[in-house]
Amino acid sequence: MSSSILRRIRIVFSTLVFIFFVLVFVDFKSLIPSNYINTLMFLQFVPSVLKFYDLKTLAAGGFLVVLILTFVTGRTYCSFLCPLGIGQDFNSRIGGRLKKKFRRYGFKKPFTILRYTILAVTLVVTLVWGVYMITLLDPYSIYGRIMTYFAKPVIIIINNFLAGILGKFDIYTLSNVPVKGFPLIVYSIPAAFFLLVGGLSLTKGRLYCNMICPVGTFLGLISKISLFRIKFNESACTRCGRCAMRCKSSCIDFLKPDVDVTRCVSCFNCIHTCQDNAISYGIVSFKKKAHVTDESRRKVIVGTLFLLFGISRVANSQNKTAPKPKKDSTVKENKTCPVCPPGGVGIVDFNKDCIACSLCINICPNGVLQPAYKQYGIAGIMQPVMDYHKSFCTYNCTKCTEICPTNALHPLLLEAKKLTQLGKAKFIKDNCIVKTEKTACGACSESCPTKAVHMIPYEGNLVIPEVTEDICIGCGHCEFACPTVPYKAIYVDGNPVHVAAKKPENVQSEIKTPVEFPF
Repeated sequence: MSSSILRRIRIVFSTLVFIFFVLVFVDFKSLIPSNYINTLMFLQFVPSVLKFYDLKTLAAGGFLVVLILTFVTGRTYCSFLCPLGIGQDFNSRIGGRLKKKFRRYGFKKPFTILRYTILAVTLVVTLVWGVYMITLLDPYSIYGRIMTYFAKPVIIIINNFLAGILGKFDIYTLSNVPVKGFPLIVYSIPAAFFLLVGGLSLTKGRLYCNMICPVGTFLGLISKISLFRIKFNESACTRCGRCAMRCKSSCIDFLKPDVDVTRCVSCFNCIHTCQDNAISYGIVSFKKKAHVTDESRRKVIVGTLFLLFGISRVANSQNKTAPKPKKDSTVKENKTCPVCPPGGVGIVDFNKDCIACSLCINICPNGVLQPAYKQYGIAGIMQPVMDYHKSFCTYNCTKCTEICPTNALHPLLLEAKKLTQLGKAKFIKDNCIVKTEKTACGACSESCPTKAVHMIPYEGNLVIPEVTEDICIGCGHCEFACPTVPYKAIYVDGNPVHVAAKKPENVQSEIKTPVEFPF
């Protein structure tokens, strides 16, 4: 299935399960029949395992159903049936509402050694000394303790408060119930796990499930051979990174693209957020992929090493020779739209949310962000705008997207930022010194991190720039490197709405640009 209806089904089903468990633990009048409670407990993994071990009957074999479910559908147990997991989902959503930054998850490497060590130690301790450690870390047990020690007393206090108010009007529908406390030391473990799980889920999504929880780790091992999984249609995927940013398990590496099935809990957020319909959920194909050497990526990496120092090889060569072009350029740059910073999504959305606090301008390491005075109109005065005559947007920098307090600049993963097209480079041949002065150049091509600007034969031994707009990201390296004044021979025209650029093709140009430029 490729429709986000899967996500809706998950939300409705898991919400009902969570409500049922809440009612079970806060039912201080024992109104819920025990047979309903036993039905809920049947599919709780650790309680079912322990009950089966004690009774030796398939009537207590709910964990077998969970294992089969995991083999078929992956770790759906964690999203559909585990009350602690569902509670983390609600908590992470609250975190996203309180502070948009919390919604930025992104791909993170798994805590492989830690999670499997915890699983191994838990199994050994359980086999040698008993079930204390497994019940200490079991998600259902943690949830039960939190509800019993903290949620239930709160519900009783609310009940007593309402009962007191109604009693003044001679309404005795509710009766006063004494709140029974426990020794203070008893609250230490539930409180510690409440803070740990609550804090991690509020800011990091499903990190507890994929770092500490032994049940999640064990089911993750089985999910390696699951039949149904999240799948990518690589031909449709634009590597925009939205799926990774919404993945609360931080298990989607969208550049490969690949999903770590041991951590994926099948929440289907990625399907819902993918605008290209490149992600679906279905039976997986186990065909091996042929290894392809990405030569263009090697070139980009080499170029990026120079950009780490805030300068390009072109800038180095310019500094060595220093003289300016002999003639002034004559054709004015036809910029139809300003370039708003990465993460701005588009001019309208950005202008609507930006409060011109200058925090991004202050933190920009290259100084390419400048306060606007006419680019956005009167309403956008002092909002940041990209000025590529002053500098360029560093290829491997996302600092402005990380500190924006109003979410005018949405958080961007570095990989996503490298494929976000802020604008397109435009070439003015009549300004280029290759044409006007019949001299070799190539500053724009040499500085371009994606090689969207490349050199083609011109006259004799001279080569001249050409732009492949599909892979241009509008970073401004070419515009800043161009030596012509007062108008540039190549400039970036902004996109009203940011779009996804294509990945550079694995093609190396046979044209070689000079290392030293004569200007």
